[in-house]
Amino acid sequence: MARTDLREIVVPADLKDVDRVRGFLNDYTAGLGLDEEDRLKIELALHEICVNIAMYAYPQEPRGLMAIRIWREGGALVIEVRDKGVPFNPVKRKNPDLMLKLRRGLPGGLGVYFYRTLMDGLSYRRARGENVLTVRKAL
Repeated sequence: MARTDLREIVVPADLKDVDRVRGFLNDYTAGLGLDEEDRLKIELALHEICVNIAMYAYPQEPRGLMAIRIWREGGALVIEVRDKGVPFNPVKRKNPDLMLKLRRGLPGGLGVYFYRTLMDGLSYRRARGENVLTVRKAL
C-alpha cells in the first residue's frame, strides 16, 4: 500500500517539546474529518509515547532526539516514532492489573496500556540502533 502525505518532525526528547509534537499532530489531522473521540485517542496515544521517550529513553545527558513521522496508508493513519535511546519493546510488555493499581493507588505505568488500547495496531522493531514504534488508527 502506498504512503500518502508523509510528514515528519524531529524534536529533543524532552517533556517541554511534547507540546510541539501535539501541534504537529493537530496540524496534520485537521483536514482528515476525524470525529472528536478518534482525534483525542490519537493525541493521547502519541502524547504517552513521547512522554515515555522523554522520561526513559535517554537516562544520561545529553538527551537525544525523537523523530515522529505521520502518513496515511490503506485507510489508516500511521504514526512512527523513532529514538536512539535504550532498547524498549512495548509490544512485549504485559498489560497492568488495573484493579490492583486502583486499590493500591499506584501511580504511573499506564502509558503503554493507553496507546496499545487506544490505537488499532502497534508494532516495534530495533533497527540501526533505534527504537522504531509504529501505531495505526483506522480512519
